[in-house]
Amino acid sequence: MAQKVSLTRYLVEQQRVDGSIPAQLRLLLEVVARACKSISMAVNKGALGGVLGSAESENVQGEVQKKLDIISNEVLIEANEWGGHLAAMASEEMDSIHLVPSRYPQGEYLLLFDPLDGSSNIDVNVSIGTIFSVLKKPDDHPGVQEADFLQAGVKQVAAGYCVYGPSTTLVLTVGDGVAMFTLDREQGSFVLTQENVQIPADTKEFAINMSNMRHWDAPVKRYVDECLAGKDGPRGKDFNMRWIASMVADVHRILTRGGIFMYPWDKREPEKAGKLRLMYEANPMAWLVEQAGGAATNGKQRILDLQPTKLHERVAVFLGSKNEVERVTDYHNGA
Repeated sequence: MAQKVSLTRYLVEQQRVDGSIPAQLRLLLEVVARACKSISMAVNKGALGGVLGSAESENVQGEVQKKLDIISNEVLIEANEWGGHLAAMASEEMDSIHLVPSRYPQGEYLLLFDPLDGSSNIDVNVSIGTIFSVLKKPDDHPGVQEADFLQAGVKQVAAGYCVYGPSTTLVLTVGDGVAMFTLDREQGSFVLTQENVQIPADTKEFAINMSNMRHWDAPVKRYVDECLAGKDGPRGKDFNMRWIASMVADVHRILTRGGIFMYPWDKREPEKAGKLRLMYEANPMAWLVEQAGGAATNGKQRILDLQPTKLHERVAVFLGSKNEVERVTDYHNGA
C-alpha cells in the first residue's frame, strides 16, 4: 500500500524540496488547517452541538448571521492570532481588519477568509465550507493598515478552501498546482488524496441561480439560452444545470469534474458590481481554478488582475472550464 502523505509532509516538501513556500507560510497554513478541523467538528455535530439556527445579528454585508458563522469566525481568529505568522486578518463577517494583538509576535502575512460559505445550507445539512487567502504584508511601512489588504489577486501567496460535506476536504494552492487533502478522522490529520488537479476545458454542466433570470444582462441570457437549447441549439449538445447555493460546493464539483459557475451582475442592485466578495471569495477561488487549468473572469476581464478599492468589494464571477468561461466573457465583450 502506498504511504499516506499528510498535509504537514506535503507542505514541508513544498518548502524544503521545491522551494515553493517559506517556513512561516508553511506554519500558517498548518494553523489554518487545524482551525478548519475544529470548524468541521462543530458543523458535524449539528443540532447535537446546539449550533444550528440564526444568531439574530447581521454582519457588515447586511446578512443575517448563523450561529456557525460567528463560531467559525472566532475559531479562525483565535487559532491564528498568537502564532507569530500573521500581522492582521480580515473576514467577511467583520467590519474592519483584525490586528494581531501587541502581546503576540507580529508576522509578515495577511489572512483573509470567509469563515463559513453557504450559510443558507447549514440547517438543511448541505455542504458548506471555509475559504481563505494569504497575502504578503507590504514592508514599506510599520504596522498594518486596511489599504495593505487591497492587493490584486495575482499577489496571493496561498489560497484554498475546506468543504464540509460527506467527507471534509481541504483544497490548496501555493502557486504550484492544486492539491486535495481528505480529513482522516481516525488519525486526526489531512491526507493527500489528489495532486495536480485539472479542470477539463470543455463541459456540459453550468451552475447559476435560474430564479434571477429576469434580472440578468443580455450576454448572460444569451449564454444560458444556448445551453438550454441543447443539441438542437447553436451549441449542438445537451447541458445539465447544477446549483448548490454554496460557492465552495459548486467550485469543488467543478474542480472535480469540470463545469462553469456563474454569479453575474444583475439589475436588482445595479450599483453593485456583483454579489460575491472579491477579497474573500472570488480571488482565492479564481486562483485555484486557474492553477487547475481553468479560467475566471468578471465577465469582462481576469478576476486576478482586478485592483480592489475597498475591503468588502463585490464582483461578478464566471469561473471553471476554460472554453466556457472564454465564451461567456466574449459575449460580454461583444466578440
